[in-house]
Amino acid sequence: MNLSSTITGLPYVGKTTLFNLLTGAHASTGAFAGAEGETNIGVAKVPDERVDKLSALFKPKKTTFAEITYRDLGLAKSATPGEGISPKKLGDLRNSDALIHVVRAFSDPTVPHSLGSVDALRDMATLDLELLFSDHAIVEKRLDSIERELRSAKGPDRETKERELAFLQRAKPALENETPLRDLDVDPEEQRVIRGFRFLTLMPQLVLVNMDEGDVATPDAVLAPLRAAATAHRGTAVIPVCAKIESEIAELPPDEAAAFRAELGLAEAPLERIVHATYELLGLTSFFTAGEDEVRAWTIVKGANAQQAAGAIHSDLERGFIRGEVIRWDELLKAGSEANARKQGLLRTEGKTYPMADGDVMNVLFNV
Repeated sequence: MNLSSTITGLPYVGKTTLFNLLTGAHASTGAFAGAEGETNIGVAKVPDERVDKLSALFKPKKTTFAEITYRDLGLAKSATPGEGISPKKLGDLRNSDALIHVVRAFSDPTVPHSLGSVDALRDMATLDLELLFSDHAIVEKRLDSIERELRSAKGPDRETKERELAFLQRAKPALENETPLRDLDVDPEEQRVIRGFRFLTLMPQLVLVNMDEGDVATPDAVLAPLRAAATAHRGTAVIPVCAKIESEIAELPPDEAAAFRAELGLAEAPLERIVHATYELLGLTSFFTAGEDEVRAWTIVKGANAQQAAGAIHSDLERGFIRGEVIRWDELLKAGSEANARKQGLLRTEGKTYPMADGDVMNVLFNV
């Protein structure tokens, strides 16, 4: 599964600084690119100590971590609903699995007065309203055309369009009441028929609160109103970060960086925190393949069975799946080798419907 997240928000909130921290890029942070500016794109390896430990055990020719593609997308300076996101950037937003909304909770004398005072809750609501307006425009346009199409539709095509219409008729009043579509109950069949619209308010949203240095140790007062607003809706989470401090830590050697974070009470680096929150929002988990050729992490949806997990590796493995040999990663480490694990009876044989658990290591036996 190739994951993609878009980092967005109003100007001067620290989007590009965070993008650089996540991807190791060196995109310019000195100026706001404007509504039609280029979108920065970078790839981050998903940190996972289990991959490191399995690699140390197998000493493979290749070690492959899961990856997330991040886009850094700035919005126009206008905060007028419906005018803040250009069509080009709406397209970039829609090519995402999750949205990372950066809001400013830090003071900075260089921020133009036209952008207003520090008010993270107001800024979060501003972007949310933009997304609502965008989805509402799509729903209205599609309602106009689908009713005409239904007059001549027959058979399965008519059934699909009727299901789509039923969803759109629920979606329109929800959006008009400023309710994101992720708050609606959407069954799997509805998800299938509306997938092509890539509704923005249906996507999980991670609100990243860029804080002042002085608030890092005691962030609750800043985060409380944002978390209260977020919990009113499904698929929304709020986490704090201080981009200024994290940029300084990123320049330190790993041991010193870890010590500095511990001193500040920061258990994880920004990438780890954001990845964990994103996986949780999207309902994702990881399994591994391990051998002398390669140790690799694979991303799957929670609840996926062994055959579906095999499909994440290659469609042929899913099609010809016979069985999987499965062991927990920590049990494999404790055994010291796959051969020892087999002798100790730790390597289990599982069929197609086995529900994969986070941290499973699987060898796939297949025939095509």
